[in-house]
Parts: sequence; structure tokens; C-alpha cells
Amino acid sequence: MGYRFTDLTRACHDDWRAYIEHDFVCGLGTGTLDEGAFRHYLQQDYLFLIHFARAYALAAYKSRTLADLRQAHEGLKAIVDVELGLHVGYCREWGITEAELAALPEARATMAYTRYVLDTGNRGDLLDLHVALAPCLVGYGEIANWLNAQDSTVRGNANPYDAWIAMYEGEEFQAAMQAELGWLDARLADITPARFDELVEVFRDATRLEIDFWQMGLDHSL
Repeated sequence: MGYRFTDLTRACHDDWRAYIEHDFVCGLGTGTLDEGAFRHYLQQDYLFLIHFARAYALAAYKSRTLADLRQAHEGLKAIVDVELGLHVGYCREWGITEAELAALPEARATMAYTRYVLDTGNRGDLLDLHVALAPCLVGYGEIANWLNAQDSTVRGNANPYDAWIAMYEGEEFQAAMQAELGWLDARLADITPARFDELVEVFRDATRLEIDFWQMGLDHSL
């Protein structure tokens, strides 16, 4: 029996739970997160999306099959043509202009995670890159589902972050998450134990860097 994505989360259980259940996430669910912290996160997430697009461009370069090339192309198009525009609009609702976003300095936590993803993809193969990105693409979907399972989570107009939860619980993002899980499971099924150990290290590092990204938001740090 081969490996699956759940084997990665099981191997990194403590870090994965610390990421999914971070204080920043809990504050999103209860609606008590400091608004300044959320604005800071939103601004840095814009910069992250730009590097996320670069990662999909790298995925295209690393692709060995037409199917993987098409997947990378669709991911790059979705970010550049759709997600960045939506993010700019969402930031505008929070009083952050596109001009402000364009002039932002990168926080160290933003640089650390995005450059780690790109470096991992450059020195490794396509699977390394996908595993490094998984805490974002898979993790945000899991976070939305986890929040919806908590009695403390407030939904609707009473929670200023309800739209954020709705975005990641939505059909489009959940479908993308499931597609990514399917891709990962298919590739992980054929790897050796030694290769799995390498990927656990990548996944653990990426998850810890995502934890730092939440903390960056809480601390308003650059």
C-alpha cells in the first residue's frame, strides 16, 4: 500500500494542528481577531499570491507530461487573471488601495515561505514543489472546514471575517483542494520510504513557515 497525503499530515501532526488551529485562525472563526492584524495579513497575502503565481510558472517548467503542464497553466491563469483581482477588490473593502498594495515591503515571514517554496521547486522535482505548496492550497480548505466544525465559530454579519471563511469553504476552492489531494495521492502512492522521509521534511518546513505567516499577521511584523 502506497503513501497518501494524510501520511504527511500524520507525520507532522503537531505542526499541522498548530497551523490549522492557530490563534489567528481561531480569531477569524470567533470574529475577535484584531482588524489591524487582518489588514496586515491581507496585504502580505497579496505579495504571497504573486509568488504563488511564480511557483505555478515553475511548475510548468518542471512538468514532464502535457496533463501536468496544463494543470500548471490553469493554476497560473487562475491567480493572475482572477484571484489577484478578487484579492485587490477584497482589500479595497478593508480600506487598502491597490496603490498601497503595489508599494508594500515584504515581511520576513512572507519572504521566508515564498522563497522556500521556489527554492524547493528549483532544487527538487514537481512533487517537491506541490508538497511545499500543499499547506496553502490544502491547508486553507481544511482550515475553513475545521472552523465550520467548531461551536465557537460565528457566521454571518456578526463576524467581519465571514467572507474569508466563505471563500475557502466555497465549492470552487474545495474542488481545487480535492483535485490537488488527488494529484498528490497518485504521486505519493509510488514513492519509496526514503523519498517519503524527504517529502515529510519539505512538508514540515512549509507548514512551520505557514505558522510563521499567521504569527506575522498577529504581530503586525515586517
